[in-house]
Amino acid sequence: MTEHAALVHGEAVARERVDALLAAVPVRDRETRPESLARAARQRRRWATQVVVTDELARRACAERGLAPPDEVSPSRVLAVAATDVADLGSIVAAALAHSPAARALLADLEGEQDVPEEAVRDYYDRNRDCFLTREALRRGVDPYGGATAGDFLPYEHVRAGIASELRRAAAQRAFFDWLDRARTGVVYAAGHEHPGDPSHPDHEHRH
Repeated sequence: MTEHAALVHGEAVARERVDALLAAVPVRDRETRPESLARAARQRRRWATQVVVTDELARRACAERGLAPPDEVSPSRVLAVAATDVADLGSIVAAALAHSPAARALLADLEGEQDVPEEAVRDYYDRNRDCFLTREALRRGVDPYGGATAGDFLPYEHVRAGIASELRRAAAQRAFFDWLDRARTGVVYAAGHEHPGDPSHPDHEHRH
C-alpha cells in the first residue's frame, strides 16, 4: 500500500493526514449491509482526501501570496459544518474551510480582492425588495411587490454596506472555486483516494 494519499506537483501528501481527519469526523452512515458499509467507507476516504488536498493546496497558495502562515490544523478537531454552508458550497469545500486555516485565509484574501460596483449593490436592493421590509411592514403582512409604500422598506443607505458585504463574499467564493479547479490539475491521487465523483472508479457519486 502506498504511503501517500496524493501527489501535489510531485510532492507526497501523507495518508496519515487523511486517517487523522477520518478519525475526527463521526461516521453518520446508517447502512447495515456489509457491501454498503464498505462502499460508504471508500467514499468517506475519498471525501477526506479531497479536504486534506484542499488544505495542502491552500497552504501553498498562501505561501505564494505572501500571507502569514496560518495556524496548523489540529488532526483531532471535529469538523462543525453548517448545513447552509454545505448547500451553498458543497460538502468538500465547506468541510475544507471548516478544517483548514489556510483555506480560510485564502478565501479572506480573495474576498479583499473583490470589487463590487455600486450599480450591483443598488440592483440587488431593487430586485430583492422582500428582503428589506421593515419589521412593522412584515407584521402587517405587506406585499413588497404590490401596495407597499416607500416607508415599508429599510432605507437603501441603511442596508447598503450589508448588501455589498454579501455580494463580495459570494464573489470570493466563486473565485475560490475557480482557484481550486485550477489547483487540482496538479494533483495525482493514489488508488482508493480519487475524487468521490471521479467516474474512473466503479462506485463514484456526484455529490460534492
